[in-house]
Amino acid sequence: MGVGTSTFVIRWINFITALLAIFIIGFGVWMSTHNDNCRRSLTLPVLGLGALIFFISIIGFLGAWKNNSILLWIYLIMLCSLLVAILVFTVLAFIVTNTGSGHSVSGLRYKEYHLQDYSSWFLKQLNNTHNWERLKSCLVKSEDCNNLSRKYKTLKQYKSAKLTPIEAGCCRPPSECGYPAVNATYYDLSFHPVSSNKDCKLYKNSRSVKCYNCDSCKAGVAQYMKTEWRVVAVLNVILFVILVRQLDDH
Repeated sequence: MGVGTSTFVIRWINFITALLAIFIIGFGVWMSTHNDNCRRSLTLPVLGLGALIFFISIIGFLGAWKNNSILLWIYLIMLCSLLVAILVFTVLAFIVTNTGSGHSVSGLRYKEYHLQDYSSWFLKQLNNTHNWERLKSCLVKSEDCNNLSRKYKTLKQYKSAKLTPIEAGCCRPPSECGYPAVNATYYDLSFHPVSSNKDCKLYKNSRSVKCYNCDSCKAGVAQYMKTEWRVVAVLNVILFVILVRQLDDH
């Protein structure tokens, strides 16, 4: 392939990659507008990745357009660094999210989650008092639990609902406690818990307490994070393949 043809290919590849970066940035903006404050922070890495790919693509496009060897070398070095970073993050993401899953409970459509099932990294992060206080404050403000009574008007609807991991872990006591549900946000705590699980005594009907101090809530958050990380990891694999093909074409 001649120099002219090569630079032409580089220009068009980087133009297409720039469009991909704009799509990633747009996806990050969409996520930020469709998530509450708790989950909005998860969009920052998406926006940052999109911006970085766009910046690298512009450097590669200009380097090929101007036939500037310095810009092309900067472009290749940054592209290789990005590939290594994506590869490392993706491998770590799959390792961290390799353990932990829900447990089916008879009579319920949703699953319950146990904190000890998840990786030591999740345990360390969620058992850190500072981290959890920040997350707990965010969960209380999100009102996921308080919205259950609006979503499920009757007890029958609530019992047949398919709750999210956070709703199942943070908004209600574990099923093993045996507390009868009065409605979607209130349990009869006059019953003596049939389980020794410490979460049974931590749960309160108060809007600001619920089961936010429970291990089951931390497990629900871990499951949510695991799902989100897996999606990001899969997208990273696709992005990695696209960028490697781009590098091969150079």
